[in-house]
Amino acid sequence: MADKRVALVTGANKGIGFETCRKLAANDITVILTARNEKNGSVAVEKLKASGLSDVVFHPLDVKEPASIASMAKFVETNYKKLDILINNAGENGNAVNLEALPSIINGGMLQVFDENVDKVKEVSTETYEMAVQCLRTNYYGTKRVTEALLPLLQLSKSARVVNVTSFFGQLQFFYNKKFKAEMSDVENLSEEKIDGILQWFLKDFEEDKLKANGWPLTVAAYKVSKAAIIAYTRIMGKKYPNILINCVHPGYVRTDMSYRTGPLTPEEGARAPVMVAMLPDDGPSGRYFYEMQESTTF
Repeated sequence: MADKRVALVTGANKGIGFETCRKLAANDITVILTARNEKNGSVAVEKLKASGLSDVVFHPLDVKEPASIASMAKFVETNYKKLDILINNAGENGNAVNLEALPSIINGGMLQVFDENVDKVKEVSTETYEMAVQCLRTNYYGTKRVTEALLPLLQLSKSARVVNVTSFFGQLQFFYNKKFKAEMSDVENLSEEKIDGILQWFLKDFEEDKLKANGWPLTVAAYKVSKAAIIAYTRIMGKKYPNILINCVHPGYVRTDMSYRTGPLTPEEGARAPVMVAMLPDDGPSGRYFYEMQESTTF
């Protein structure tokens, strides 16, 4: 059917992304499941087909590689002519963890990666400048470049939706840098150029060991900064493209590889919010942040 909706999900061979594909396909939507690893992505598609969801296809996508993004966009254009739903789910946490020591920063089944626990966290995890760069490349710049590549196809949809998966750790309450908070809160003057400048400032401070001095997060720092950038980017894009509903969502604290299998929610439960936001009615909000299933005024 020419009018059947088409969705693309990044980082979708497992976890929240995989369950998001399942839920979308169950709602009679053609789903393009993407992942970096071709074998893992193909296996994921076969799992969905085995459960009775036949209208799912795989296409490789590394959100850090421009050539991979271009190939994916060409595939969508050639085969579907338009795109109705984009869910930017691909991400990484920007650190390396000693799994044997991990229990020391788990309380109540959840990781305690808050700045007041910085000494304990540093005993368990490592965050290098190179990891920070790669984290921003995936979480923020990957989201941005995939969105930019698919915007022409989204604009051909009668009811386009973009959902950027973020985290409550991107909320400004986790930052003490007054200039950062002021610029990120200034919606009227916020721009992609300003976000780029802020991210370069963060990386410079990271490299020069000035995170504490300048009020940046001290634990999973690049992850938190990248997710704050996604929230800001979503607000910009929501204003810039009024014909597309562009929102971001914190799916909840979900037991996935990203969270080292900690957290109260299953991946299936974590997929509920992204899918709900992807299927908002045409008069729904745009440029907003959803905390799980609820629109939030807290950024």
